[in-house]
Amino acid sequence: MEEITAIQLKAKIDAGEDLQLIDVRQPAEFAFAKIEGSKLIPLSDIISRMGELDPNRDAIISCKVGGRSASAINALRYAGYSGNLYNLRGGITAWSNDVDPKVPKY
Repeated sequence: MEEITAIQLKAKIDAGEDLQLIDVRQPAEFAFAKIEGSKLIPLSDIISRMGELDPNRDAIISCKVGGRSASAINALRYAGYSGNLYNLRGGITAWSNDVDPKVPKY
């Protein structure tokens, strides 16, 4: 599984790359802390909402620390999703630690 660090993701965002930021946490978690521009698709909905992902654009999948996002990527691959998927290593916690300390930790 391909991974991306929070710092690498920030560089891609700053460079204006056309990315899909998909957060697979629960709605309450997303409401509390998120990466600006990310879209919430809870892990339990990822397969049924797979059509919302554009296989022609890189998708960065995130959660709190990286476990649920890895599960989402595995599920998407198993379901036949062919686009590029990257797991945000360390999730929103790494984003808060390494990029944007204004994003609260929980």
